[in-house]
Amino acid sequence: MRDLASQLAQIETVAIVGHVRPDGDCVGSCLATYNYIKTWFPKIQADVYLEPIPNIFKFLKNADEIRNACDSGKTYDLCIVQDCGDTGRLGEAVKYFETAKKTICIDHHVSNDNFADENYIFPQASSTSELVFELVGEDKITKEIAECIYVGIVHDTGVFQYSCTSAKTMNVAGVLMEKGIEFSRIVDDTFYTKTFGQNKILGQALLNSKLLLDGAVIATSISRQEMAYFDVLPKHLDGIVNQLRVTKDVEAAIFLYENEDSTWKVSMRSNGKVNVAEIAMKYKGGGHVMAAGATMEGAPEEIFGRLCMEVERQLYD
Repeated sequence: MRDLASQLAQIETVAIVGHVRPDGDCVGSCLATYNYIKTWFPKIQADVYLEPIPNIFKFLKNADEIRNACDSGKTYDLCIVQDCGDTGRLGEAVKYFETAKKTICIDHHVSNDNFADENYIFPQASSTSELVFELVGEDKITKEIAECIYVGIVHDTGVFQYSCTSAKTMNVAGVLMEKGIEFSRIVDDTFYTKTFGQNKILGQALLNSKLLLDGAVIATSISRQEMAYFDVLPKHLDGIVNQLRVTKDVEAAIFLYENEDSTWKVSMRSNGKVNVAEIAMKYKGGGHVMAAGATMEGAPEEIFGRLCMEVERQLYD
């Protein structure tokens, strides 16, 4: 697959879907593709399905047209899956993938096993949004599409600080800036600005944290009771694991938060020596070499122990 335009030939209906609990790259890439189709292929009926997105992304063009509920009887000529390594993370929208006449996956997760009919998978890319930029083409990127792509790149690179950032990423960002986007406002409003409750829960997570494996790992957890006390939701916990990661001398960071069913959502980050995607995949999760996640059962201390055994194996075996 070299571009999106050729994939849209003879297509009348398209569903665009992303992973559950959509983050900046998922929202940005999906809306970029949706706006591209709406702008340049107006005869195609396009729908984008995502779980409710964080309010910080609702300024993006046509964010108000995102569908949260799925119609079990609806089918599409084409289903485009974005920023998702496997169908298990599509939630209810998986039905559109399973019933579509043709499927495409655009993704950068190293754990992706090329599950669609057409796959554009590049694990070395900074973000799925960067890949959408390539597939759309610079001449077709409007200011509104540029905003979506920029949001995705900013969030998956930590404002260009993570190792996934390449010279190509910076060049793409420069092109997007030249489209007239308010790039400083986008960074401040969607990445750095936090509510008082978010700052408080970050503080609690840091107070709960501990060093494991002689300081090689930092780990912490947040319970449902703590989230209720600080009046925050899972979507407000973004950034905690990254703050843990920058602790001096640690090789890996582990952050858990409790789900409604008493399982724990696991987020892991690496500073280079630990392949956290490999660990996550052992627990039916996935992600990138330096940023991955899974869902696990048990008490936090038990989960920390299991994950630390895997980290120790990588560091010292």
